[in-house]
Amino acid sequence: MRLRRPVGAAWGRRREPEAAPGATVPAADAEELPQASLVASIPRVDRFTAQDLVVEAISDVGSRPGRLVMTLAGTVLGVGALVATLGFAQTAEYQIARQFDAVRSTQVVVSPGSAQTQSGDSVATARLPWDSVERVGRLAGVEAAATISELALDGEEITTVPVNDPSAAAIAAPRLMAADADLLDVIGSSIVTGRMFDSGHASRADRVVVIGERAADRLGLNRIDRQPAVFIGDRPYAVIGIYGESQARGELADAIIMPTATARGDRALVAPDELQIRIAPGAGEQVGEQASLALLPNSPEDLDVSAPSASASLRETVQSDVTVVFLILGGIVLLAGALGIANVTMLTVSERIPEIGLRRALGATRRQIGAQFVIESAVIGLLGGLMGAALAVVSLVGLSVARGWTPIIDVWVTVGGVLLGSLVGLAAGWLPARRASRIEPVSALRGGA
Repeated sequence: MRLRRPVGAAWGRRREPEAAPGATVPAADAEELPQASLVASIPRVDRFTAQDLVVEAISDVGSRPGRLVMTLAGTVLGVGALVATLGFAQTAEYQIARQFDAVRSTQVVVSPGSAQTQSGDSVATARLPWDSVERVGRLAGVEAAATISELALDGEEITTVPVNDPSAAAIAAPRLMAADADLLDVIGSSIVTGRMFDSGHASRADRVVVIGERAADRLGLNRIDRQPAVFIGDRPYAVIGIYGESQARGELADAIIMPTATARGDRALVAPDELQIRIAPGAGEQVGEQASLALLPNSPEDLDVSAPSASASLRETVQSDVTVVFLILGGIVLLAGALGIANVTMLTVSERIPEIGLRRALGATRRQIGAQFVIESAVIGLLGGLMGAALAVVSLVGLSVARGWTPIIDVWVTVGGVLLGSLVGLAAGWLPARRASRIEPVSALRGGA
């Protein structure tokens, strides 16, 4: 029995299927045998898979190390500048917020309200009571309090000698203040040399003062063991202490402070100007609401209370022009890096025209050629993003350690920098890849694009 040749099968004799001894093959069954069983299938091994595409692209990227380094420079600098700028901004905001939480969030200031007269002058609408410290001291969250007032000099001069020397150079007079004995404890300052006046000085209305460091330097007072004195007009006041600068009230470093009781007798002080309160962290809103009621129960609205908000939003609101400038510069450098990748990829396409033609002649499609160059650019961008993000993190940690800061950087900023580098490489390689995919095999093998 002889089978008919299937359509498309090779010519030649075939060996007829042998039947088992004693068995016969019906003619109908022989006619219905499938063609696949007659021709052995050959696996396709010449396919250009995605894995082959990636391997080829990576090998081509590493074949020119010198050019790769120069190409990566722009992307590394651009991504590094962006990631470092965002990291430094987050770290600086955290440091500012921490200092704010440590000082500003523990201070409440109460002062009389003001109103404008018809002539445009500002007048106080209320007065703080003399026992303001005792009243707010009973509130929950209050740790210490002190009144503070600024005294007018009324043309008087503050000097360290009783005789006015016309030949001496004129100096600006320091501010003259009156306060309670607990003021330095409230504002977070301390005595540098000497001592602070106490309740005994206040009860006797002694003519004693303490002076800030800047005011002491201006007046030439750097030691008090010789019992120096300052003259306010023609009245001498013994300097018993010099205090340091305070973060809460930095302007007091250029002031002279006398007891409130002394100011009531010598300077005719009629009421305190402000009440400074040191509170526990987180008690700002509560103390701010209750302080005005404790001081003026009948008209609490006549007092102005400056209290920190419990929902501190400093980290979200701190904006820096320097940050914006560096972000813009980082974007410009990143754009330059993208142009560098595009130029190098375009040059690579020109150099590899014969190779592209050979690949096309061997069966590579336009899509495969374009994908290879796009992947090469994306790999270069990814390497630049990784190196730039790593450089930014190392710089941030190094500077933070040197300054004693806590480095803060969002992990998504680093990941975003790496992805941004790959996206830049992907975008930069699109045009060269498009050009490479349009090269015809015949023209390429002849040496023209």
